[in-house]
Amino acid sequence: MKPGRVVLFFLDGVGIGSNDPNVNPLFRAELPVLRSLLGGRMFHKGLKSARTAVAQLKPVNATLGVAGLPQSGTGQTAIFTGVNAPKKIGRHFGPFPTTDLKPVIRERNIFAVLLRSGKSVVFANTFPRQFFEFTQSATRRLTVTTMSCMMSGVPLLTADDLKKNRGVSADITRVRWQEMGYPDLPEIAAEEAGNHLADLSGEHDFTLFEYWLTDHAGHRREMKFCTEVLERFDRFLGGFLDNVNLQETTGLLISDHGNLEDISTKGHTRNAVPCLAFGLHKTRVLGSIGNLAHVTPAIVKLLTA
Repeated sequence: MKPGRVVLFFLDGVGIGSNDPNVNPLFRAELPVLRSLLGGRMFHKGLKSARTAVAQLKPVNATLGVAGLPQSGTGQTAIFTGVNAPKKIGRHFGPFPTTDLKPVIRERNIFAVLLRSGKSVVFANTFPRQFFEFTQSATRRLTVTTMSCMMSGVPLLTADDLKKNRGVSADITRVRWQEMGYPDLPEIAAEEAGNHLADLSGEHDFTLFEYWLTDHAGHRREMKFCTEVLERFDRFLGGFLDNVNLQETTGLLISDHGNLEDISTKGHTRNAVPCLAFGLHKTRVLGSIGNLAHVTPAIVKLLTA
């Protein structure tokens, strides 16, 4: 069996909520690409699982057996290391990982594990110079993904990479780069950014793209903004699918906790999160994921078997 490549789409703060368009932007937004993968439907509490010719969906437990509301620091540590982080420290914590979790991230993050197995990896997000200046500050606080790269020697992509279309802006369309001091980086279509991700993923065994705007939108609780953020991702995913060979690639979409799916409540939710697999080994990779801590082991097993 050929392992092919794996592309992981991490959507921050998206759970499985009700099918009420008054509170759930997933039922207000126009999301033709996601719906096409799910046979014209959208996941909700009455439709937590789905199987089509091209994709499979299952709900994934984000609480990890710990009371309280799931948080990004521990949830993302679980996703990207395979360690039940909230259970390890006895609570959910975020948005950044605790000091106690840093040794776990250093040793067991997915980039480090795959590099030790001889695999090529890339974090597709690009960062402006302001981010690199921030990382030099004494009070720096890093997300699990950026910390994992820096601890593993995985280069973080820069504006120069973005100019060469060898990376993706965190907002997908580069909408803010000019105001950050990059006049030669105008806004592009989300579909074009998806094409760039597909091209980049063709050069690596494992590719990660992180979309944190979904969690940001959920916290703002503005329906219009939430739907815009979702529709942008949907177009991006469409551009990726138009340009990738799914006979050689397995795509996996996962979130760390609920939030955006219920803007009637402030903060995170205890809802299960969607785990969507498509492409080459969709059934195999999805079958071994039951909670957030199973994501990294499933990907590693697939790529190193």
